[in-house]
Amino acid sequence: MSAAGPVPEGEGVDPALEAAVESAFEDVPEEVRDRLQDGAAPGGAPGAPEAGEEGAPQGEEAPAPLSQARAEAAQAAEDLARARADLYNLQQEYQGFVRRSREAAAGHREAGAAGVVEALIPVLDEVELARQHGDLTGTFETTATKLEAVLRDKFSLERFGAEGEAFDPTIHEALMATESEEVTEPTIILVLQPGYRLGERVVRAARVQVANPA
Repeated sequence: MSAAGPVPEGEGVDPALEAAVESAFEDVPEEVRDRLQDGAAPGGAPGAPEAGEEGAPQGEEAPAPLSQARAEAAQAAEDLARARADLYNLQQEYQGFVRRSREAAAGHREAGAAGVVEALIPVLDEVELARQHGDLTGTFETTATKLEAVLRDKFSLERFGAEGEAFDPTIHEALMATESEEVTEPTIILVLQPGYRLGERVVRAARVQVANPA
């Protein structure tokens, strides 16, 4: 096919060029041809702005649903972790409160028992003196024995201090002291007043006379 020369001004389209254009569009679907004749961009809606034209967003895309779902899941996980931490702290505070309450209650019970025993110590001293002198008889003996049994069983009261025991300054109080060749260590030779303790707590130290090695 020879090249067509320039079309003189005022004359029609070169028949050879028109025939070549028609031949080129023979395989194009009729629908596409109609769109081209109407001025529509191929593959797009008529009049749609191209990239870079005014009205088309540049460098900014709407968040994808998957990215948004991941962000929401991460936020939910963080909120859940914070809620669990708050719950843990609350549980620790509650357990600490319960522990302190129990310890305080036990301390109050022990202090109350010690107060009762301290108030009864003079009575117990009279009972022991009467027993030593043989005056603890009859109904008085029965009542005194029951009182001592209740204090022993219910309050763990224990009387201590006896002649011949080694002197222990943590539970014995020496009111008098002598020297003796019969002992090899400080030894109690006379109990002036017995001691009392509640479990491991000494309510009153035993008041004694001590013999030291000569």
